[in-house]
Amino acid sequence: MTTPAPTPLEPRALAAGLTAAGVAGVTISWADNNGIPRSRTVPVGALPRVAEVGVGITTLFAVFDSADAITFAHADLATPSGDVRLVPVLDKLVPLAGQPALAWAPGRQVAADGDPWPYDQRGALERQVDALAADGLTALVGYEMEFGVYLDDGADDEPVPAHPGPAYSPQALVGIDGFVADVLRDCAANGLELGQLHAEYGPAQMELSLAATDPVTAADNQLLARQTLRAAAQRHGLRLTFAPLPATTVAGNGWHVHTSLWRGERNLLASHTGRPTDDGAAYVAGLLRDLPAVAAVTAPSQGSLARLRPGFFAGAYGFWGVENREAPLRYVPGTAFLGEGNANVELKTSDASANPYLALAAVLAAGAAGVAEGLTLPEPVQSDPGTWTADERAEHAIVALPASQEEQEKALTGSPRVAGALGPALLGAFLAVRRSDAASAHDRDVDDVLAGLRWRY
Repeated sequence: MTTPAPTPLEPRALAAGLTAAGVAGVTISWADNNGIPRSRTVPVGALPRVAEVGVGITTLFAVFDSADAITFAHADLATPSGDVRLVPVLDKLVPLAGQPALAWAPGRQVAADGDPWPYDQRGALERQVDALAADGLTALVGYEMEFGVYLDDGADDEPVPAHPGPAYSPQALVGIDGFVADVLRDCAANGLELGQLHAEYGPAQMELSLAATDPVTAADNQLLARQTLRAAAQRHGLRLTFAPLPATTVAGNGWHVHTSLWRGERNLLASHTGRPTDDGAAYVAGLLRDLPAVAAVTAPSQGSLARLRPGFFAGAYGFWGVENREAPLRYVPGTAFLGEGNANVELKTSDASANPYLALAAVLAAGAAGVAEGLTLPEPVQSDPGTWTADERAEHAIVALPASQEEQEKALTGSPRVAGALGPALLGAFLAVRRSDAASAHDRDVDDVLAGLRWRY
């Protein structure tokens, strides 16, 4: 289980310690509604003041689309006027091993008077964690992050793979050994506990797994991991893509979310039967019921929709299975060898274009509602419904997940649980951004759309 967060240093003492260590600035980071990290960097000497009142940012970051265009279609943010404060979360501050002049901290967005701001994505997840706690529940979350590694030749045309494969082989990474070593060292120094790092299925593709922790820390760690990876890549003349589908000719990048639900010291997903039972089964059933709405938050971009293809281990149909890698909801049982506490459910319809805080809020809201309502979980599917006939899928009540922005919006607005986890203001801004992205992609070739998203995340 998780341990209490350490008490942060007094800001002046923290700033003095950073200065003595040669740190010149603190980067305060958050993710927008496209999953794109945004930030402000402040001098270390300003940290005590910034810790108290934050730094000003425009309200319009909530309605930036994936190409940095600002949509004014959301009525409450339809003007260029307005300012909020970005406040660093000091107990998560870390000096960056790969960028020794900088420290990093996640940020919380608050209103100009210091009150909660309804568009703060981190706040949405914090509220969901509090709702779980009120029901005597906690959650653990781990991430698997797939990404592509390419040579940085200064051009934005077809990227050149930094490793040729074979998939999962040790020799694939020999040519980028220095990058691999720096990633391992820098992640450890930055407080990121890794499960593994390896060459993935596609040429140039790698995967990094982050150890399970509490949901808010998991979302923070996902952003910190991106910063850590990019800094290591830059030092070795490499360029990374976290895009859901960098091009139609390469493997897609899923950022799979592993969750487990706990009551006290008991993992509710643990089972002696090889499949979840009781509240654990109800948790998975809640995820399954709201999977179309959850996917609208966890895989929301035009690149996401292009990635969700049958037969690509991306989770294109709505079903669950036990260790079935084609299933969008893959139940991973605990074993006598690993321990029952290892049991979890993996969401495969998730990628870097999801805001991590909103993604986890959606997942936990859907699953917790299943527990509260005592939902019944149907039988698992252990094959690939993409190979079935339409009649066979209909017989098992298996349908494709939403394949367009319009279908995703209908699913999201039709789920009071997932929509409620965002709240009306944040939901309105999120949908405005999704519509702006869809309008931008209209009548454009899919490869052109994917190329525009390739380096955004």
